[in-house]
Amino acid sequence: MRPDRVRPTATFVALMFVALPGLIGWQILQAQGGTPASPATRAARIERGAYLVKTSACTDCHTPLKMGPRGPEPDQARALSGHPQDLVMPPAPALPPGPWAGVMSATSTAWAGPWGVSFTANLTPDPDTGLGRWTEDMFLTALRTGRHEGKGRPILPPMPAAVYAQMTDEDLRSIFAYLQSVAPIRNQVPQPIDPVEAN
Repeated sequence: MRPDRVRPTATFVALMFVALPGLIGWQILQAQGGTPASPATRAARIERGAYLVKTSACTDCHTPLKMGPRGPEPDQARALSGHPQDLVMPPAPALPPGPWAGVMSATSTAWAGPWGVSFTANLTPDPDTGLGRWTEDMFLTALRTGRHEGKGRPILPPMPAAVYAQMTDEDLRSIFAYLQSVAPIRNQVPQPIDPVEAN
């Protein structure tokens, strides 16, 4: 074989070794429903997501409250892990007379009303009890449709899914990026209780 034909072939093979892993990574990311992002973009998304999570009431319900020296305060050891699995709630109390919509637990993680009893979800990236197996597309679709995993049961009160549905895709991607960056906490939140079973 002539040397001038060997060199282009060797160059092509070398380029394939460099480009193929990136192409395969892109295809895997696309199959998982993700959006490719450079490290700088990812860091910016996480920073923006942290801001949104901390200012959009996510921690108000998804981080359990505990009693501190000045009253209820967020339990940072359980940040964003949802309703504590070791806190078994008694039957929901009957609503008092008047225009009451619901009642909440002292931890602000269990809520009861005409919809039954709902428990705030574990938003940490634990693969078995949190969002660790969720894709970015699942997260966006869930908040756009108001359905668990974007296709399951309705997301129940007090979650303001309709408010989050108005956010831009970039804001929701930023929230998801931040939630995937926090420490995973293994905490199995109970399933919602239907209204008939709740009383």
